[in-house]
Amino acid sequence: MALKLFTRKARGAIAMLPGRPAVRTSPSGRPVSGEYQPAERQALEAEPVQRLYQQHRFGVLVTERHRWAEDEEGRNVCGLAERRLEEEMALVPAGSVSMPTTLEDLPGSPEIDVEVGPFLLAIHTVTNECYQQFVDAGCYDELALWPEAIWPHLIELHDLTGTPGPRYWMDSRHDQRLADHPVVGVSWYEAVAYAKWVGLRLPTEAEWQMAASWRIKSEADVFRRLPWGDAMDYQRCNVWGTGRGAVAPVNAFPSGAAPNGVQQLIGNVWEWTASDFEVSDAKGRVVIGEMPMRSVRGGAYDTYFDTQATASFRTGQILLARAHNTGFRCALNV
Repeated sequence: MALKLFTRKARGAIAMLPGRPAVRTSPSGRPVSGEYQPAERQALEAEPVQRLYQQHRFGVLVTERHRWAEDEEGRNVCGLAERRLEEEMALVPAGSVSMPTTLEDLPGSPEIDVEVGPFLLAIHTVTNECYQQFVDAGCYDELALWPEAIWPHLIELHDLTGTPGPRYWMDSRHDQRLADHPVVGVSWYEAVAYAKWVGLRLPTEAEWQMAASWRIKSEADVFRRLPWGDAMDYQRCNVWGTGRGAVAPVNAFPSGAAPNGVQQLIGNVWEWTASDFEVSDAKGRVVIGEMPMRSVRGGAYDTYFDTQATASFRTGQILLARAHNTGFRCALNV
């Protein structure tokens, strides 16, 4: 069902954000040298099953493979999609996490222990190139992907030129020089809609922490502050201390991966999770904000304090926030 209830207002070539100078910006919100280089539009396959594969909707092909059970070509494409998921996702074994429950996570602060079952987690965060498929498919106008409560807000989910897309894109196109960078400037609702569209989901906060801390069920019962160990290492992640000062490609800093190969759980961009952000003060009183929030984890390229770029640090953002340093990755039930 196409969105016909509201009309998007056309804007000029570049819509300036309050307080920003009249310069072109990258998806990280930083100035880009030279002209914006919009990604080319891809011609889609006519055959539906081939189109799903082309759009990287591998989760749909695998979880709904019964739709093509009687079609040889469909079965073959589903097999290819399964292999792609095996390449692009990694198994996180069952384990447990200890999650701080207070605003200030000090030694001895209250925690809750959460058991986490095995699941699959994307090795990389969703890139601009992959998210472009979602935009090109007209998903911002597909009401079935969005909760009815936010339908009136869909006209606000536009780019710098007023067209549907992440906050820092232009004319619904990403800058092709940043195709392999994490998509940013997307709200929690956009992250959820994309995951649903490709047949996947967002990880819960406990699942994300399980992947980053690797506290799997074993006699060792090892808990890591970081995916690679306990000591911050600027060669393994992209945070303020690294000195890069901008978002990096999703395959950068491979030495900072978790034991199962999942990359950039720490740094580069904060990551949306499926969980509410719930905390209490030092006296155990629940902290209630003016608007609901979802948990974001992991830190970003501009995270200054190393203590905020760990497996256990918790913070949140309002659901419609479209920050320059927040992206997401997808998960799948085993």
